[in-house]
Amino acid sequence: MKQLPPKAERHRHFGSVDPIVGTKPTEKEKMPDLQNKPDDFYFPIQQVGISDVKYPVMIESDLAPTTQTTTATFAMTTSLEQDFKGINMSRLTEQLHVYFQSHLLSLESLREFSAILAREMKQQAADVQVQFPWFFTKTSPSMQKEGMAHADITYNVHFDEKEGYTSEITMRAAVTTLCPCSKEISEYSAHNQRGFVTMTVRVAESADVDWKAILLEAAESNASSILYPVLKRPDEKAVTERAYENPRFVEDLIRLVASDLYEHEYIQSFDIECRNEESIHQHDAIARLSFKK
Repeated sequence: MKQLPPKAERHRHFGSVDPIVGTKPTEKEKMPDLQNKPDDFYFPIQQVGISDVKYPVMIESDLAPTTQTTTATFAMTTSLEQDFKGINMSRLTEQLHVYFQSHLLSLESLREFSAILAREMKQQAADVQVQFPWFFTKTSPSMQKEGMAHADITYNVHFDEKEGYTSEITMRAAVTTLCPCSKEISEYSAHNQRGFVTMTVRVAESADVDWKAILLEAAESNASSILYPVLKRPDEKAVTERAYENPRFVEDLIRLVASDLYEHEYIQSFDIECRNEESIHQHDAIARLSFKK
């Protein structure tokens, strides 16, 4: 058996050196704080902070499972006044850990959290963006087989000390669409494809609803058919026949989704994109629609 030198010697062999005797202070109170040094730094900055911060969170849902844990990706920024050199970015992750140890993730909690960030940084405004996968139980149409489906959710909350809050939620959900033209011109059958509906809605602060369930319903109920995690043969028959009965161009789908969002009293504006991954073309079909009430 090979005889190796001790671990400390191995480290030195590969370049490790002993620590030096330092001369700079080690106590926090004695360390210089460059970020808080007052001066004229030419311009204010609208947003400065950190992004791509992954953190486990708890969320609630009107759809089962009604409480679940997911991994969220945070971006947290604040404004920066002209007389501040920088912000103490470590406070952002510090506050994230402190706050979401005891709070569920929601638009309401993010509003409170964004105000906390602005206050802790001694700034006027703060923005928090959170992206996460949301899971929900989906039951097949005929055999009632359960499985877990998911959609991608993004929360965007902006806090301003003078102007208050703005809140947006984005959902990207997958659906099935069947081509009306193919159905019309073919003797039998029609081609279909997987479609993606992306909705961004700006919502009133007073709304106390589960936006995840509302946006999912807007996407799925207006598509040719719903996607399911588990399908047996009777389910597959039901899904394909439903799609054949409800053909949709991307133009049709986006207008129907817009109609549902328009009718919701708490939605102030919306942006929608519908994208079909075409099954008989190499390109995608796409439509975009924006509306402000």
